[in-house]
Amino acid sequence: MTIDYLLLTGNMGCKKSKLEGDQNGGVLEGNKHQPVRTDQTVYVRDPTSYKPHINNSLPPGLLPGQVFQKMEEKEKIAIALYPYEAIHADDLGFKKGEKLKILEEHGEWWKARSLTTRKEGFIPSNYVAEADTMETEEWFFKDITRKDAERQLLAPANKPGSYLIRESETSKGSYSLSIRDVDAQGQDVVKHYKIRSLDNAQKPWDKDAWEISKESIKMVKKLGAGQFGEVWMAYYNNSTKVAVKTLKPGTMSVEAFLEEANLMKTLQHDRLIAEGMAYIEKKNYIHRDLRAANVLVSDSLLCKIADFGLARVIEDDQYTAREGAKFPIKWTAPEAINYGSFTIKSDMWSFGVLLYEIITYGKIPYPGMSNSEVMSSVQRGYRMPRPENCPTELYEIMNSCWKSKPEDRPTFDYIQSVLDDFYTATEGQYQQQP
Repeated sequence: MTIDYLLLTGNMGCKKSKLEGDQNGGVLEGNKHQPVRTDQTVYVRDPTSYKPHINNSLPPGLLPGQVFQKMEEKEKIAIALYPYEAIHADDLGFKKGEKLKILEEHGEWWKARSLTTRKEGFIPSNYVAEADTMETEEWFFKDITRKDAERQLLAPANKPGSYLIRESETSKGSYSLSIRDVDAQGQDVVKHYKIRSLDNAQKPWDKDAWEISKESIKMVKKLGAGQFGEVWMAYYNNSTKVAVKTLKPGTMSVEAFLEEANLMKTLQHDRLIAEGMAYIEKKNYIHRDLRAANVLVSDSLLCKIADFGLARVIEDDQYTAREGAKFPIKWTAPEAINYGSFTIKSDMWSFGVLLYEIITYGKIPYPGMSNSEVMSSVQRGYRMPRPENCPTELYEIMNSCWKSKPEDRPTFDYIQSVLDDFYTATEGQYQQQP
């Protein structure tokens, strides 16, 4: 805007697979190809947050042998889904497929012992899955929607016959099979089948110690600069790629900077553009500086909203900025410019401008116009014309974001669903482009 959203970059499932049976279930035949998942989130554990776990769950009055037996029954063995290289001295590194005995479950970081190396240490919980469960299978994607399954299976790297199994969105506790196929017209499609069950059958940044030493950060490349400072690409402990925000002297107090950091600690979302803003909307936050320059894009095109320096919690649906506050005029709603009145609806106005930036590959909004010209023109009802190659349906979405009355603008929850439908409807034509 950290999981992460899974994006297939390789074949999964089986080529030339054959589905037998009706839509209530099927059998796959063919040669399997392992899926490739995107890199997982790397957390940085707070070394001061660990507290020894005391197990009081065993019933009293047991003999030593009975206590040992109970403990053995409670053993949890996990399988490494991804390799992990230890960063801290008390981390436990492991290889993909390695078996680990879970000793303590403590937030996002668990203490474990490798059954291969016999070493102990902390491991990221999202890198492992409990043994003898479907979560250890390459073809199983637990937290994925039907539409996301279609997008991933239709990615160019996947071929007809590629498939995945996911949790059902409509039937809790059930599973669905999604498989890529070719229809009668030769177009790639994804078919979904319900799987029937046979009868009888901080570590790091997430705790309290958020401050790290400057020596652990290696600055690599300046990505951009703004009114308050610069953003750099850097490496933490020479292994984890991070974005670093620096401040210009005198532009922001230490208290204000820490306020932004504390705000970020409360927002945890996979895609922090529309989906991330819908999450912020539900949390009763406003961003106030939504534009392309404040969106981070990963190698797998995962977008995350960033730079919450102007974000605020709102208690009465509105935030009034202090006198003399500075705003990015071309992205800011008229009521916010004129009266300093910010709501989630003013964020929606900015989102419409962000869509313009996306469709024009980063062009500055209102080309050729000064800030004062933009303010006066917008007040008179002017709206940016439809960019070249912008689909009419998408331009209508942009215009809905620019309604004069804030209450007439849509919610981010609604926009998310509309953009999902738009993406699904137009996905084929974009895939055919060279």
